Amino acid sequence: MREVKRIGVVGTGVMGQGIAYQAAVSGFETWMYDARPEALEKALEQIAALVKRQKEKGFLREEPGDVLGRLRTASSLGELGGCDFVIEAVTEDLAVKHRVFRELDGVCAPDVVLATNTSAKSITEIAAAAAMPERVVGMHFFNPVHRMELVEVVRGLESAEWAVEQTEVVGRSLGKETIRVQERPGFATSRISALIGNEAFYMLMEGVSSVEEIDKAIKLGLHFPMGPFELGDLVGWDTRLHVLEYLHQTLGEKFRPCPLLVQYVRAGRLGKKVGRGVYEYDEQGRRIPGSASGR
Repeated sequence: MREVKRIGVVGTGVMGQGIAYQAAVSGFETWMYDARPEALEKALEQIAALVKRQKEKGFLREEPGDVLGRLRTASSLGELGGCDFVIEAVTEDLAVKHRVFRELDGVCAPDVVLATNTSAKSITEIAAAAAMPERVVGMHFFNPVHRMELVEVVRGLESAEWAVEQTEVVGRSLGKETIRVQERPGFATSRISALIGNEAFYMLMEGVSSVEEIDKAIKLGLHFPMGPFELGDLVGWDTRLHVLEYLHQTLGEKFRPCPLLVQYVRAGRLGKKVGRGVYEYDEQGRRIPGSASGR
């Protein structure tokens, strides 16, 4: 099994930032790439802010400069060729993922695992773009990465046992618990969380209760750490919609996206990352009290 010292992260949105942070604080030299230079710059700022907060709260033993010193940026995917393990965290668009894996497959050594952080898509279908599909494995993290303990390790049709085992080892090295999941739409978690978020929107649309009350019900009544609207704002409603559309296509009618959820995405209310979703947020990303949407 290859010794992993350098981890590459492709895509520096919310999930990519979280994965890169977790890799850096876990002692790995971490290479980040995004096709949009401005996204890469923003990611570095967000990670630096998170490192500072974690240090101030006493959750980080190292000095911030030591953690940030392990972060590297790449101007092309080719620069990730020296990594020992690569995690893709780009948008849930199969064409985009295919381009990434096709290029990574050409620059990374044959014994380097190419993992995808997809939350619902077919690992087999993603791996089809690679000349060596046996090294492609699902590695599904959860948001926020630094707080969530689980990583789903998903085996595609062609995934080799060595690649699955390597992914589990890396997951544990990042401080996570891992579970193996067979390749089925939505894996073990997204099927459930997508339904909860979608049903919350149906409840809001039908006037069952308010945004705050629905979130409160799920947190206090079902002992969830976050309500469905709070979580959806954090994940991004565009991502939620992509997953629901895929699950609707593959698993059937019960996953049909709520029309109100679709309206929110069309209106640009994507969540915390843009400053407004079901709730609204200030420039520091803090939720504005009393800002919940009425419908």
